Amino acid sequence: MPKADVLLSGVRPLNEQACDVWISDGRIRQVGAAGSLVGDPHTVRPNVAGQILLPGLVDLHTHLREPGREDAETIATGCAAAALGGFTAVHAMANTAPVADTAGVVEQVWRIGQATGRCDVYPVGAVTVGLAGERLAELESMASSAARVRVFSDDGICVSDAVLMRRALEYVKAFGGVIAQHAQEPRLTEGAQMNEGALSAQLGLTGWPAVAEEAIIARDVLLAEHVGSRLHVCHLSTRGSVEIIRWAKQRGIHVTAEVTPHHLLLTEDLAATYDPIYKVNPPLRTVDDVTAVREGLADGTIDIVATDHAPHPHEAKDCEWSAGAFGMLGLQTALPIVVETMVASGLMSWAQLAHQMSVQPARIGQVDHMHGRPLQVGEPANLVLIDPQKRWTVQPEALASLSRNTPYVGREMPASVRGTMLRGEWTVVDGELQ
Repeated sequence: MPKADVLLSGVRPLNEQACDVWISDGRIRQVGAAGSLVGDPHTVRPNVAGQILLPGLVDLHTHLREPGREDAETIATGCAAAALGGFTAVHAMANTAPVADTAGVVEQVWRIGQATGRCDVYPVGAVTVGLAGERLAELESMASSAARVRVFSDDGICVSDAVLMRRALEYVKAFGGVIAQHAQEPRLTEGAQMNEGALSAQLGLTGWPAVAEEAIIARDVLLAEHVGSRLHVCHLSTRGSVEIIRWAKQRGIHVTAEVTPHHLLLTEDLAATYDPIYKVNPPLRTVDDVTAVREGLADGTIDIVATDHAPHPHEAKDCEWSAGAFGMLGLQTALPIVVETMVASGLMSWAQLAHQMSVQPARIGQVDHMHGRPLQVGEPANLVLIDPQKRWTVQPEALASLSRNTPYVGREMPASVRGTMLRGEWTVVDGELQ
C-alpha cells in the first residue's frame, strides 16, 4: 500500500534556511521555500515549523544483547530507544549468546530487526570464533548471508594476536569489509578498573593506562597499511590515540575512528564516587583527553560518534565498583550530549553533526544506499526532527531500554528529538513512540 503523504512545513534542514519538504511513498518528493508547498486534502501536516531536519542518525556501535541476554535488552526495546534517540539504523555488536560468529546467528539478528519496524538493524559479525581470539570466524559466510555483514568486531575483547589480526584484515579485503578493533592490550589491563593516574592510586583502584589503547591502535594502523585493508577503531579515548589516528591518516592509511558521547563529556573524576554506573570500557579519562577527543572530532581526525550503547540488568550495576559490569546506555542521550559538547560550544555545526552521526557511519558500515543520504528530492525519507530549544531531564524509568544504567540521571539535556521517520513512516511523533 502507498505510504501517507507528509508535508513538513517550515523545517530547517541542517539548521539552515526554513523550507517545506513533501514526503510521499517513503521518499522526499519535493523541497520548496517555506510556505510554498500545499499538498492535497489527504496530506498529513504535522506542526514542525522551526525544527531542525537531519538525515536519520546511524550508530555503528550498539549492543542489543539478543540473542541470549534478553534480561538486559532485546532487539525490539533497543530499536525503540534508537528511534527515540533519532536513529534510523544501528549496527548490533556480536557479543551475544550465542556469539554472532556464524551466518545463522547474524541472519537471526537481522530478521528480528526487520520485524521490529522501528529501526534498521545491521549485525556486526565476530572476528574470531566465540570471541576467543584463537581462530577466525566464518567471515565470508556472514558477508554472503542475507544479513550482508560488512563490519566485523570482537568488541568487548581485543583481537590481541597480531598474526590473527593481520589475517582478519587480509580476509575481509576480498569483499570490502572492515575490522572494527576494540583497542585494549590485555596484559597491560589485567584487573584494570579505571584510568591509570594519580586518582586511581588515591582511590586504590587498579589503573588502566592510556598506552594499553594506544599500543594496539599503533600496531593495527601499521598492519592495515601493510595489508592495504580497512581498519576502524572503536571508542578511542585518549589524546595519544587521536594523535596516532591523525598521523595514520596523513600517511594515507585506510583507518577510521569513533568516539562515544560519554568520552566527550565525562571524566575520570566520577570514579571517586565508587558508583559503577560510571564504569565503562575504555574508562573515563582525564580532562586533557576529553579536550583532545573533542578537538579530534571537530577537525575530522575522528570520523564519527558512536554510542557504545551497553545495557545491563540492575544487579550488574547495583553492586561494588570492582564487581560492576562495564558499560552505559547511550542511544537516547547521544544526540543531546553531542549538541552540548560540540554544537553549543561552537566546535561543530549542525551540518557537521549530521555528517559524523549519520553520513559517515553509514558509509563506514556500507549502508549509505539507504541511510545518511542528502536531504534532496528522490532520497529515502529516513529522517529526524529536532527541537534545539526543548530541554528534557533524564529519568531512567522513562527510557525505552530494558536496562536503567544511564550515567545521566537527573541531567538536563539541551535538545529533544521530536520526530523520527523510517522510509516515510513515523516511528516517533512529538517525542513519543508510534
